Amino acid sequence: MKVIKIGARWCNGCLVMRPRWQEIEEEIPDLETEYYDYDDFPEKMHRFGITEGVLPVFIFMNSHGVEITRVSGEVPKAKLVQLITENKAK
Repeated sequence: MKVIKIGARWCNGCLVMRPRWQEIEEEIPDLETEYYDYDDFPEKMHRFGITEGVLPVFIFMNSHGVEITRVSGEVPKAKLVQLITENKAK
């Protein structure tokens, strides 16, 4: 499983989520993540259907690169860990 993280430097919710994800990545070192800045990767935003009004976005992908689920906004750490745990084997 991989988590695609999409945010922006000007996004307040993204700034809130950054340390939350840092904690999760330290606690689950085998979790694969990729980060894309909204302003720097327009082709990724188009591919994932991301618009400025929905940042930050976290897309959970299975091992074949197919989207499992996504969440947006300021998500509690416990909810993210739950999603990771439930989908880790996919």
